[in-house]
Amino acid sequence: MATPGIGVNAPSQASLTNLVEQKLRAEGVVKVGAGWFVTIAVLSMINSVLSMSGAGIRFIFGLGIARYVDLLAHQAGQSGFALDLIINGFVAGLFVIFWRFARKSEQWAFVVGMAIYVLDAALVFYFKDILAAAFHAYALYRIYTGMSGIPALQRLQQALAPAGAPIQPR
Repeated sequence: MATPGIGVNAPSQASLTNLVEQKLRAEGVVKVGAGWFVTIAVLSMINSVLSMSGAGIRFIFGLGIARYVDLLAHQAGQSGFALDLIINGFVAGLFVIFWRFARKSEQWAFVVGMAIYVLDAALVFYFKDILAAAFHAYALYRIYTGMSGIPALQRLQQALAPAGAPIQPR
Protein backbone atom coordinates (compact mmCIF):
# COMPACT_ATOMS: atom_id res chain seq x y z
CA MET A 1 0.00 0.00 0.00
CA ALA A 2 1.33 3.45 -0.89
CA THR A 3 1.85 6.05 1.78
CA PRO A 4 0.48 9.58 1.32
CA GLY A 5 2.80 11.78 -0.70
CA ILE A 6 4.76 8.85 -2.15
CA GLY A 7 4.03 6.97 -5.31
CA VAL A 8 1.61 7.60 -8.17
CA ASN A 9 -0.46 10.33 -6.47
CA ALA A 10 2.48 12.55 -5.46
CA PRO A 11 2.92 14.47 -8.76
CA SER A 12 -0.82 15.01 -9.19
CA GLN A 13 -1.14 16.26 -5.61
CA ALA A 14 1.72 18.73 -6.13
CA SER A 15 0.18 19.82 -9.41
CA LEU A 16 -3.21 20.29 -7.75
CA THR A 17 -1.65 22.33 -4.97
CA ASN A 18 0.12 24.49 -7.54
CA LEU A 19 -3.14 25.06 -9.43
CA VAL A 20 -4.95 26.04 -6.24
CA GLU A 21 -2.19 28.51 -5.35
CA GLN A 22 -2.32 30.02 -8.84
CA LYS A 23 -6.11 30.30 -8.62
CA LEU A 24 -5.89 32.08 -5.28
CA ARG A 25 -3.35 34.53 -6.70
CA ALA A 26 -5.54 35.16 -9.75
CA GLU A 27 -8.56 35.76 -7.49
CA GLY A 28 -6.49 38.22 -5.50
CA VAL A 29 -5.51 40.14 -8.63
CA VAL A 30 -9.13 40.37 -9.76
CA LYS A 31 -10.38 41.43 -6.32
CA VAL A 32 -7.70 44.09 -5.86
CA GLY A 33 -8.57 45.56 -9.25
CA ALA A 34 -12.27 45.48 -8.38
CA GLY A 35 -11.56 47.12 -5.02
CA TRP A 36 -10.66 50.34 -6.79
CA PHE A 37 -14.32 50.84 -7.69
CA VAL A 38 -15.43 50.92 -4.06
CA THR A 39 -12.44 53.09 -3.10
CA ILE A 40 -13.42 55.65 -5.72
CA ALA A 41 -17.06 55.58 -4.56
CA VAL A 42 -16.22 56.05 -0.88
CA LEU A 43 -13.72 58.84 -1.46
CA SER A 44 -16.15 60.64 -3.76
CA MET A 45 -18.80 60.58 -1.07
CA ILE A 46 -16.28 61.84 1.50
CA ASN A 47 -15.45 64.69 -0.88
CA SER A 48 -19.14 65.54 -1.22
CA VAL A 49 -19.64 65.60 2.54
CA LEU A 50 -16.54 67.77 2.94
CA SER A 51 -17.83 70.13 0.26
CA MET A 52 -21.30 70.36 1.84
CA SER A 53 -19.79 71.06 5.25
CA GLY A 54 -17.74 73.93 3.84
CA ALA A 55 -14.37 72.34 4.54
CA GLY A 56 -11.59 73.77 2.45
CA ILE A 57 -10.00 70.41 1.74
CA ARG A 58 -10.67 67.87 -0.97
CA PHE A 59 -9.14 64.55 -1.99
CA ILE A 60 -7.80 64.18 -5.52
CA PHE A 61 -9.10 60.62 -5.48
CA GLY A 62 -12.79 61.30 -6.04
CA LEU A 63 -14.91 61.58 -9.14
CA GLY A 64 -14.82 64.72 -11.27
CA ILE A 65 -18.58 64.58 -11.79
CA ALA A 66 -19.04 64.70 -8.02
CA ARG A 67 -16.95 67.87 -7.88
CA TYR A 68 -19.07 69.44 -10.62
CA VAL A 69 -22.30 68.49 -8.82
CA ASP A 70 -20.86 69.92 -5.59
CA LEU A 71 -20.20 73.25 -7.32
CA LEU A 72 -23.74 73.37 -8.69
CA ALA A 73 -25.16 72.51 -5.26
CA HIS A 74 -23.33 75.42 -3.64
CA GLN A 75 -24.84 77.77 -6.22
CA ALA A 76 -28.34 76.37 -5.61
CA GLY A 77 -28.17 76.99 -1.89
CA GLN A 78 -29.76 74.85 0.82
CA SER A 79 -31.99 72.85 -1.52
CA GLY A 80 -28.97 71.97 -3.64
CA PHE A 81 -27.31 70.08 -0.80
CA ALA A 82 -29.98 67.36 -0.69
CA LEU A 83 -29.87 67.05 -4.45
CA ASP A 84 -26.06 66.92 -4.28
CA LEU A 85 -26.17 64.01 -1.89
CA ILE A 86 -28.74 62.15 -4.01
CA ILE A 87 -26.88 62.59 -7.32
CA ASN A 88 -23.45 61.83 -5.91
CA GLY A 89 -24.87 58.93 -3.93
CA PHE A 90 -26.34 57.51 -7.13
CA VAL A 91 -23.03 57.82 -8.99
CA ALA A 92 -21.11 56.32 -6.07
CA GLY A 93 -23.72 53.56 -5.92
CA LEU A 94 -22.99 52.70 -9.55
CA PHE A 95 -19.34 52.22 -8.67
CA VAL A 96 -20.31 50.01 -5.75
CA ILE A 97 -22.37 47.90 -8.16
CA PHE A 98 -19.37 47.64 -10.50
CA TRP A 99 -17.26 46.58 -7.52
CA ARG A 100 -19.74 43.91 -6.53
CA PHE A 101 -19.87 42.32 -9.97
CA ALA A 102 -16.17 42.81 -10.72
CA ARG A 103 -15.29 40.86 -7.55
CA LYS A 104 -17.24 37.98 -9.10
CA SER A 105 -14.99 38.19 -12.18
CA GLU A 106 -17.69 39.74 -14.37
CA GLN A 107 -15.74 41.35 -17.19
CA TRP A 108 -18.61 43.64 -18.21
CA ALA A 109 -18.42 45.36 -14.82
CA PHE A 110 -14.76 46.15 -15.35
CA VAL A 111 -15.33 47.40 -18.91
CA VAL A 112 -18.37 49.57 -18.16
CA GLY A 113 -16.88 50.91 -14.92
CA MET A 114 -13.61 51.78 -16.66
CA ALA A 115 -15.47 53.46 -19.53
CA ILE A 116 -17.40 55.67 -17.11
CA TYR A 117 -14.20 56.43 -15.21
CA VAL A 118 -12.46 57.40 -18.48
CA LEU A 119 -15.27 59.87 -19.15
CA ASP A 120 -14.83 61.19 -15.63
CA ALA A 121 -11.07 61.49 -16.25
CA ALA A 122 -11.81 63.57 -19.34
CA LEU A 123 -13.98 65.87 -17.20
CA VAL A 124 -11.21 66.23 -14.62
CA PHE A 125 -8.67 66.91 -17.35
CA TYR A 126 -11.02 69.51 -18.87
CA PHE A 127 -11.01 71.37 -15.55
CA LYS A 128 -7.18 71.20 -15.65
CA ASP A 129 -6.85 69.22 -12.44
CA ILE A 130 -3.64 67.45 -13.40
CA LEU A 131 -3.17 65.60 -10.09
CA ALA A 132 -6.68 64.18 -10.21
CA ALA A 133 -6.19 63.23 -13.87
CA ALA A 134 -2.96 61.44 -12.96
CA PHE A 135 -4.76 59.58 -10.18
CA HIS A 136 -7.51 58.61 -12.62
CA ALA A 137 -4.86 57.19 -14.97
CA TYR A 138 -3.27 55.21 -12.14
CA ALA A 139 -6.63 53.89 -10.91
CA LEU A 140 -7.58 52.90 -14.46
CA TYR A 141 -4.31 51.01 -14.78
CA ARG A 142 -4.96 49.16 -11.52
CA ILE A 143 -8.54 48.35 -12.52
CA TYR A 144 -7.32 47.09 -15.90
CA THR A 145 -4.74 44.93 -14.15
CA GLY A 146 -7.56 43.34 -12.16
CA MET A 147 -9.59 42.73 -15.29
CA SER A 148 -6.60 41.14 -17.00
CA GLY A 149 -6.57 38.43 -14.31
CA ILE A 150 -10.02 37.14 -15.31
CA PRO A 151 -8.91 34.83 -18.19
CA ALA A 152 -6.27 33.16 -16.02
CA LEU A 153 -8.78 32.74 -13.20
CA GLN A 154 -11.32 31.15 -15.54
CA ARG A 155 -8.70 28.77 -16.95
CA LEU A 156 -7.65 27.72 -13.47
CA GLN A 157 -11.25 27.23 -12.35
CA GLN A 158 -11.83 24.93 -15.32
CA ALA A 159 -8.61 23.02 -14.63
CA LEU A 160 -9.64 22.47 -11.02
CA ALA A 161 -13.22 21.44 -11.76
CA PRO A 162 -13.60 17.67 -11.79
CA ALA A 163 -15.14 16.21 -14.93
CA GLY A 164 -18.91 16.41 -14.86
CA ALA A 165 -19.09 18.44 -11.64
CA PRO A 166 -21.26 21.58 -11.69
CA ILE A 167 -19.38 24.84 -11.29
CA GLN A 168 -20.54 26.62 -8.17
CA PRO A 169 -20.89 30.42 -8.29
CA ARG A 170 -19.10 32.37 -5.58
